[in-house]
Amino acid sequence: MSTSSRNAPPTLPDAARAALRRAVGADALLTDPADCWPYGYDNSRRQCLPQAVAFVTDAEQVAAVVRTCNEHRIPLTARGLGTGTTGATVPEPGGVVLSFERMNRILAIDPANRLAIVEPGVVNEDLQRAAAEHGFFWPPDPTSAAVCTVGGNLAYNAAGPKAVKYGTPRENTLGLSAVIGTGEPIRTGVMTTKGVVGYDLTRLIIGSEGTLALITQATLKLTPLPEAKRTLRATYRDIHSAAAAVAAIMAQPITPCALEFMDAAAIDMVRRFSDLAVPEATGALLMIEVDGPADCVDAAAEDVGDAARNDGLLGLSVAADKAEIAALWRTRKALSPALRHVAPKKINEDVVVPVARIATFIDGLERLSREHGITIVNFGHAGNGNIHVNLLVSPDDRDEMARAAICLSAMFDLVVALGGTLSGEHGVGLEKRDYIDRELDPVALRLMRDIKRQFDPNGILNPGKGLPLE
Repeated sequence: MSTSSRNAPPTLPDAARAALRRAVGADALLTDPADCWPYGYDNSRRQCLPQAVAFVTDAEQVAAVVRTCNEHRIPLTARGLGTGTTGATVPEPGGVVLSFERMNRILAIDPANRLAIVEPGVVNEDLQRAAAEHGFFWPPDPTSAAVCTVGGNLAYNAAGPKAVKYGTPRENTLGLSAVIGTGEPIRTGVMTTKGVVGYDLTRLIIGSEGTLALITQATLKLTPLPEAKRTLRATYRDIHSAAAAVAAIMAQPITPCALEFMDAAAIDMVRRFSDLAVPEATGALLMIEVDGPADCVDAAAEDVGDAARNDGLLGLSVAADKAEIAALWRTRKALSPALRHVAPKKINEDVVVPVARIATFIDGLERLSREHGITIVNFGHAGNGNIHVNLLVSPDDRDEMARAAICLSAMFDLVVALGGTLSGEHGVGLEKRDYIDRELDPVALRLMRDIKRQFDPNGILNPGKGLPLE
C-alpha cells in the first residue's frame, strides 16, 4: 500500500451511503467532494473534507442519520451555519456532516406562557423579529445574530452583550428535544419556569457542542421587550479607572443590559480608521445601556452614570435619540472591521475573569505583549468579565506564530490564576481542547468522559472536540 493510500481518509461504506440516502432522500445528500468542501469549515482557520453532508428536515431524519453513523462507526458532526470560531463544527477525517440549515421553522410563539418553540436551524435574528411582533425577545444576542442559528447558540451557550442582565442560553431555555449517540430521541426540561424532576439534562446538553446529543427542537424562555432604553459612553484615563467603574456599576442595584469595554490598544486601532470623537488621552472606554419602564429609565441611567464616575473619568455622554445612539456605538462597531483590515488572520480568544480582576488581567496581557512581541487588542463584555483577546499575527511568519503560541499559553495560565475560565461564549472545540485540563481537575474530566460514554457509547458525536484526548 502506498503512503498516500495509508494516509487517505476512510471511504464511506456503500451500505452507509445507501442508508443515509434512504434517511434524508437523494436530493438531500451530498457526496461529491466539490459539493462537500464548503461544509468542512467554520469561522476558525480549520477545514476538513467530510465524506458526505446530510440535510435534515425533521427529528426522524436526524435519528436515522445518527443510527446509520453509529452502526458503521462513522464520526458525525452537526452544523448550523458555521459561524463558530473554535473548530467545533469541523468534521473528523472520513466523517459525515449533518446540516440543520433546512430545519428552520419557528413552531410557536406563545406570549401567554412567554415561550417560543423552534427548530435548531432558525436564525437568531429571525426569531427576534418573530418574538418582537408579540412584544418579546430572546435574550441571547451574539454579534453574529444575523447569520447564526439558535441551535448553534445552544451548542456553544453563546450569549452576547445582554447576558450581563438577562443571562445566557442556559438561563433562557426551558427544554429540549434531542437525539443521543445511539439514535434514540430524548426530551429534557419542562414547559414551565419551575421544575426539579430528575437531573438537569437541558443545561448539560447546552454548551456541549454536539458531543452528547443533537438538538432537534428547543423550548425557549422569552422576555418582554423593554419600554425604553438609554445609551451612555464613558471614557477613562486608564484601564484601572475603567475597571473600577465596572465594579462600581455592577455593585449598585441597577443592572445594565449591556456594558461593553475597549482597552487602549483597541481604541488606538479604531482611531486609524474612524473618527472616534473621544479625548486623545483616553486609555479605556465603556459603552453602557440601561433599559426598563419608560418612567424609570432616566433615573436608572442617572444612577448608573453616577456609579461610572471616578477620578479617572474623562467624559460621560448620554444619547438622546436614535441618531445619537448610533453615533455612540460607532466606535464599537468600527473595531471589528479595523482589526480585520490590520490582521485578517488574527487569533481571537474568548475568556472570562472576575469583574474585580479585569484591570489586573489587562495589565498582565500588556506584559505578555511586550515579552513576546505580539500586539494584543482587547474588548468585550465587561459587565461579566468576558474579554475578547485578539492576538494580531501573520500565519505566514513562523517565528511570530511560535511566539504567539507561547503568549497564548501564558495568557490561559493567567486567566486560571485569576480565577477565570478559558471560554465564555465561543466554546472549546479544537482550538482550546488541549488547554482545558488547566481549568478542570482530573476527577471532573473523568466524570465528563463517563457522561460522554453514556450519551454516545461508540463516540461518534463530534469526536475529539471539547475534552482533551485520553
